[in-house]
Amino acid sequence: MKALFFLRHYNDIDHVTPVISKWVEGGHGCDVVLIGKPRFDGDFRIEYLRKLDGVHIAHIRDLLSWSEFVRWRLQMLLLVRSPRDSFVGPLVRLFAEVYDKNKREPLWRRTATRLLDRSFGGTDHGVMVFDWMERNSGIAVEWVEIMVSAAHAMKLGTVSLPHGDSPHASELVRRGEWRLEPDFSFAPAGIFDKVVVPNELCSKRIRPLFDNDKIAVLGSPRYCDEWLTKLNKIMPASPMISADSRLKIVMFLRKSFYTTFWEEVEQVVQMIAAFPGVELVIKLHTRGGWKQSLTKKAELRRLQNVTIAADDIHSSHLMHWADVIVDIASSIVFEAIKAKKPVLAADYLHAGRSAIAKYMPETELRCRDDVYNKIHGFLTNGCDSFYIEEHWQCFIKEMIDVNGPDVLPRYVALLEQQAQQSGDAINC
Repeated sequence: MKALFFLRHYNDIDHVTPVISKWVEGGHGCDVVLIGKPRFDGDFRIEYLRKLDGVHIAHIRDLLSWSEFVRWRLQMLLLVRSPRDSFVGPLVRLFAEVYDKNKREPLWRRTATRLLDRSFGGTDHGVMVFDWMERNSGIAVEWVEIMVSAAHAMKLGTVSLPHGDSPHASELVRRGEWRLEPDFSFAPAGIFDKVVVPNELCSKRIRPLFDNDKIAVLGSPRYCDEWLTKLNKIMPASPMISADSRLKIVMFLRKSFYTTFWEEVEQVVQMIAAFPGVELVIKLHTRGGWKQSLTKKAELRRLQNVTIAADDIHSSHLMHWADVIVDIASSIVFEAIKAKKPVLAADYLHAGRSAIAKYMPETELRCRDDVYNKIHGFLTNGCDSFYIEEHWQCFIKEMIDVNGPDVLPRYVALLEQQAQQSGDAINC
């Protein structure tokens, strides 16, 4: 069977690579088309996939003519959020109205036909895979809709896979969210035959929008045991230097459009830095970290035991290096939880409640006193025996394994099912 995967940014590369790896391990063929920034060409996960038999990787700029790619890219920029939110936003919106949907459609359809014919010409079983789509995605939903329509016309299955997890147990977590109601920004995902989520908590935001038979809850491909074992083997050597005499702490930040109380974040950084024998590294979000106000605080940058992690340092490197992780609602720390490293859920630093604190109350920071007492306790007593075992087991079962630890085979089975159904439809 054949699958066509589209990868567009760091997060979906991180979460979809395990599925691609398992897919080709089962003897299936696979094309991967990169539709994001070219800098991901050298990503270690992309390089790992290049070495696998049955995987063929190309950037979309290499699959279209130069003029087609330039026009494709310009049409994207008319529709995605970043240009519209910039100072040229009014001009971008005006161009999008003049060069409207009907005028954009012929190019969308030509690119869709070219990409699908390249992967599925002459085959009768296939599935096309994107990551989660939402209204504000970095790739125009309008183009994805035409890709899905063209795939359905060829009797191909279509699936939307996770590009992350749900770090929040609460719903009103972004700026401007004031009402508890279905989030229709996720409605575009309904164009796919199946939308996959890692756990039931994550499914809450889309269940009101779709029939239940469209949603598949399969566990976390990124944090399951099978992939973490493989990830440790393919991960490049870490640039982090261990300082065993110090308590090593990493703080992970969220994207800027989530409501974060930056003044108190700064206070917590100052407090942690004031402890003797502590080293703190701050990891900005992989997308939009430069927008976070913490990066502009010169007084924090002058602290001798506080550093901002370089962009090319992987989060996994930081978690292997750290003794303790301070989390402001980011699912990347699930990897540290799997290793039973202490993760402090700093819920009072943001507007939501984290999934970590929901399942493991012992992790929650509710005030500045909690921060002080936890750090003092680690310095005094060490970092062992942090989690209550019953709570930890519940978190792993509900958030990562779901229906058992064999997560990746479930993803492959779903893709096989969708590809098989497409072939059966052709044969009928």
